[in-house]
Amino acid sequence: MQGGHYVNLPLMSRLFTIVNNFLLDLPLKIHAQRHMRILVAITGASGAIYTQRLLDRLNPQEHEVHVISSSYGQIVMQEELPDGLQLNEGVSLHAAKSMNVPFASGSNAFDAMVILPCTMGTMGRIAHGYSEDTLLRAADVMLKENKKLILCPRETPLSLIHVKNMELLLHAGAILLPPNPYFYSGARTIEELADTVVARVLDHLEINHNVSPRWPEERD
Repeated sequence: MQGGHYVNLPLMSRLFTIVNNFLLDLPLKIHAQRHMRILVAITGASGAIYTQRLLDRLNPQEHEVHVISSSYGQIVMQEELPDGLQLNEGVSLHAAKSMNVPFASGSNAFDAMVILPCTMGTMGRIAHGYSEDTLLRAADVMLKENKKLILCPRETPLSLIHVKNMELLLHAGAILLPPNPYFYSGARTIEELADTVVARVLDHLEINHNVSPRWPEERD
C-alpha cells in the first residue's frame, strides 16, 4: 500500500519491462529508417538483374541514391537487360573517370556503398588500395572512413588469390555478400529468385523491406 492505495507490483513490473524493451529497440529502429546516402557500383561481372532489382527497391524519396558503372559494367547492363538499366527519377548517375563527385573524398563520404555485381579484378584492386578510377576510389574511401562497403563477388570457382583478397577485405571491414539465391522462398520467376539476393543486400543496408520471404515464414 502506498498513500492509501494498493500498488499492483506484478503489473508495474510488466509495464516497466515493455517500456524498457521499447526504449532499447528504439535506436535500432531509428537507425534502420534513417535517410542514407547510398552508392551503387556496377562492374563487368554477369548479374545485371541483381543491380536492376536492387535499384528498383531503393527509393530516392527516402534515400539519396547514386550509381556509378565501369565501362565493362555498362556493356553487361546493355547485354543482359533488354531495355538497359532503368533508374528511378532522382537517382544520380556518374561516370567512372570523373573525380568531381562527393563520394571521391573522405570529407564527404557516403553511408554505404554496394558493388553489385563485383568482378574479381575489382575486388583485387580494392583489396590492394589501387584506386585508378572513381569507382575504386569510392570503395577506398568507404574503407578508410569505416563506412559500410558491401561487395557482391560473382565468380566460381575461386582461386587462392581470390580467397586471399577476400581475407584482406574482411580484415579491412568490408562485407562480402556473394549473390547466391536461396530456393526456400518458393520463387516462381527469375526476378523473384534474384530478389532473394536483393533482400540480403537490403538487410545489410539496414533498410526494412518485404522483398522476399524470410525463413521460416509462410508463403502463398
